[in-house]
Amino acid sequence: MQRRHFLKLGALGVAGTLAADFRLRADALPAHDEHAPRPNDGKPHRFSFGKRQFLLDGKPFQIMSGEMHPVRIPPVYWRQRIRMAKAMGLNTVSLYLMWNAYESEPGVFDMTGGARDFVRFIHLCAEEGMWVYLRPGPFVAAEWDFGGLPPYLLRDPTIVVRTRDDTRYMAAVRRYFDHVAPRIAPLLVANGGPILMLQIENEYASYGHDLGYLEALRQLWLERGIEGPFSISDGLSQIQSTHTYLPGVALGLDGDTDFDAAQAIAGDHPVWMGEGYPGWLSDWGDPGFQQDTFEPTLKQLLATGRSFNLYVVHGGTNFGLTSSGGSRMDGSDFSSVTTSYDYAAPINEHGAPTPAYHRFRALLAQHQQRSPPEVPATPPIAGFDPVLAQPVASLWDLLPSPRKVHEPRSNEELFGQNQGMVLYRKRVRGKRLQLDGVHDYATVFAGGNYVDYVSRIVKPGLHTTGKFALDGQERLLDVLIDSFGHIGFAQQRGDRKGLLGNALLDGQTLLDWDVYSLPVDDALLQRLRNAPAPSAPDRPGLFFRAEVTRETDADAYMDMSAWHKGYLWVNGHLLGRYWNLGPQQRLYCPAPWWRKGANEILVLDFHRTRAAPIRGDINLHD
Repeated sequence: MQRRHFLKLGALGVAGTLAADFRLRADALPAHDEHAPRPNDGKPHRFSFGKRQFLLDGKPFQIMSGEMHPVRIPPVYWRQRIRMAKAMGLNTVSLYLMWNAYESEPGVFDMTGGARDFVRFIHLCAEEGMWVYLRPGPFVAAEWDFGGLPPYLLRDPTIVVRTRDDTRYMAAVRRYFDHVAPRIAPLLVANGGPILMLQIENEYASYGHDLGYLEALRQLWLERGIEGPFSISDGLSQIQSTHTYLPGVALGLDGDTDFDAAQAIAGDHPVWMGEGYPGWLSDWGDPGFQQDTFEPTLKQLLATGRSFNLYVVHGGTNFGLTSSGGSRMDGSDFSSVTTSYDYAAPINEHGAPTPAYHRFRALLAQHQQRSPPEVPATPPIAGFDPVLAQPVASLWDLLPSPRKVHEPRSNEELFGQNQGMVLYRKRVRGKRLQLDGVHDYATVFAGGNYVDYVSRIVKPGLHTTGKFALDGQERLLDVLIDSFGHIGFAQQRGDRKGLLGNALLDGQTLLDWDVYSLPVDDALLQRLRNAPAPSAPDRPGLFFRAEVTRETDADAYMDMSAWHKGYLWVNGHLLGRYWNLGPQQRLYCPAPWWRKGANEILVLDFHRTRAAPIRGDINLHD
């Protein structure tokens, strides 16, 4: 990875000028480049479909779009990321709206807090002279938890999502549209805003074959004053198989370049590359990070004047618990997306241009026959010397009151808990324990002693059978289950967490458990503040604490290569998951989450019992 614009500061070097000058607060930046063309001037325009092409005010218009997601980017960096896309030569920003980021519980919406304020992000796109392609769901995939659908839907074991035939699901969709449509309407190009077009659902042909569902979604938008134009996006072979092209919309192809075959489906409506992949996602356990491979395809698109959307121009980060799982259609071969969503994108995770960025920029400049704007400065990034995180509390001392259950059920059904941990406890006597249906990672203890773990992710070297040997004595059995994100790929219809199968001891089903709900949330941290020193310091499941002093206003990567598996917080902000399985060993922490002076780092590790170092770095990987 090219280290252009990087700056070592603090303990790794002394260079504070750029950090002092580059606060990168949105209000501190000028609103726009006065020399750049400003086609979206705040006045109404007409975006429409001509014969096999897009039209803007009646003239042919090539969408050259790059995707980024405001909920994956600290708001303080939104303008810089938009300017980076513009300086690469793009004219449009594409973004998903992740429904579950805005509605945490049925009817509880927040569309203005922090990174959720998508209206402000779209206004920034307009200020920078960029058009917008909006993809509001309800399903988005995007390697985001449950594909953007709210996990509260999974609390009902009989619900069916992404269908017009389940009234409960459609009522939730209507409630979401009721809240988002009034915010979208003023931003449409016909009303003087930058939004050219809306996508209806996402990759539905990879999931179902009911064209009526897509028609129902379009009708819901129309009833709320959102008249389009509309697009769909999917793989060509899936659309050919399911016959789910929605008449009258633009047809976006995901990765496919057989535009002639797609045109036979869409008639004279525009066919474009709705998703073109400059890189690809990385899963836990992959041998390495993905690399960019898109240059030949981009050359083809430019040579033919074909509209396109780069998925993604900038990926950002799956902060907290937002990354998704993945699987085959039947739920097998489970995988989990890393905390980083770098994606080998042209703009890397902390906002710096990659070598691909400069190659793409040159191609776009040649195609447009004009010089693009200057590349914006990259936010400063600073490492720090290793600090030793010491054990300060035990998860076992923080257990809430249990719930008694006859047989295991999902966390969503038992507790209304979307992700995090759950503990199953029972006194047993036996030798052969078998756990089926662990979603997604369990550590097992007998009499307080660690026995082993089982992972739902199948990768070389991982324990996946769910078989454990006990000593035959009467022991207190503890099964601590941690979850990854809900499957968010198009094929899966539901993915609940916890213990979903049977626990067998010497072939007999274990029933009548004490079950403890342990979500990874602010309440857990609050209990931690008042926790005593670990009562069993040699028992895995410990919290560790370190303090880092920083005097620089800069990002940092947290090197967790000395640790095993768990969660990492900085000053109360949950960065996400780490795992020595790789390929990711460093987690991104943006400058706004650091303080000048003392900073608290907290770690919950499922395996370590001894202090270990954490180092600040300036790269996701070398």
